[in-house]
Amino acid sequence: MKAYLILEDGTVFTGKSIGSTREVISEIIFNTSMTGYLEVLTDPSYAGQAVAMTYPLIGNYGICRRDMESKRSSVDGFIVRELSRLSSNFRDEQSVQDFLVEQDIPGIEGIDTRALTKILREKGTMNGMITTNAAYDLDAVTSQLKQYSVLGVVDRVTTKEVVSYRPGDFDTDSSIPITKKVAILDVGTKYNIARCLLRRGCEVMVYPARTKAEDILAENPDGIMITNGPGDPKDCGEVIGNLKILYASDIPIFAICLGHQLMALAMGADTEKMKYGHRGANHPVKDLETGRVYISSQNHGYVVKEDTVPEGVAETAFVNVNDGTVEGLRYLGKNIFTVQFHPEACAGPKDSEILFERFMSMMKEEA
Repeated sequence: MKAYLILEDGTVFTGKSIGSTREVISEIIFNTSMTGYLEVLTDPSYAGQAVAMTYPLIGNYGICRRDMESKRSSVDGFIVRELSRLSSNFRDEQSVQDFLVEQDIPGIEGIDTRALTKILREKGTMNGMITTNAAYDLDAVTSQLKQYSVLGVVDRVTTKEVVSYRPGDFDTDSSIPITKKVAILDVGTKYNIARCLLRRGCEVMVYPARTKAEDILAENPDGIMITNGPGDPKDCGEVIGNLKILYASDIPIFAICLGHQLMALAMGADTEKMKYGHRGANHPVKDLETGRVYISSQNHGYVVKEDTVPEGVAETAFVNVNDGTVEGLRYLGKNIFTVQFHPEACAGPKDSEILFERFMSMMKEEA
């Protein structure tokens, strides 16, 4: 069946329908990873977005559910040059095509993803529609696309109730002794954040995004994590208000991606939308304290504006080597640091997973 990808600038790509055949309007973005498509599909940070994979062949190792980063896929759509119908992997449980159908994710294959990526790089991220309706009205569709905005995505992906994990969950070693209790404020968390903490002897409590700060503090956690997540950080006003209270608590805090942006907003800094964002598994970031460069996994379309970070409150700790944007902040006089990239990786290099050790050390100092 033919499918069409229509961009808000009027560009139309014609390909073949994959996954669900329902019509979808979404923000169209691209990811440069060569592997890790399942982790991309199940990363809640992609809620409200249709993902175009720049690598030309996707699906050649199938689906292994143990590699999923959440219970289900949150992406709005999936765009590939070629979707492999055969997989070579002893862990393979399902084809990507069947997974997309199961998860009700519409997609398109057979289009020139290089051309699409060049458009998004030159003109910036834009809205688009994936449809199998050959009788579409281009003027009506583009008008609809220009009015669309991504809203409410954090509420869509956050846990609906408090969930507890202990060593032994997520294939971790159940014999690891518990030494710390960590509260995770879930604004779109990935399973591997919890897994990285469990491996280090933490009991983990995952809280819904709108949980009041007082309710988290009442449980006396040794540390607090603010997770990755989707959408514009400025849409999360209630969360930002709660972070101001958590900041004042003096409990060690480690924030990742959207959590990094939310903490910056809570402390008076500003964020802005990037032209096309950072999404992939090979972004270099530099630790300004040590001079070390990490190769990182990233997925974000917004960034903290460095010149708005209040003097005396925080300082830039990490920068992107490619474009110089802020990749992390260190809060002065506080046991708080935040990063824009993904130290839990999955999929991606694990260079920066060592930052979880830094978080553990912060909690030990407070003990």
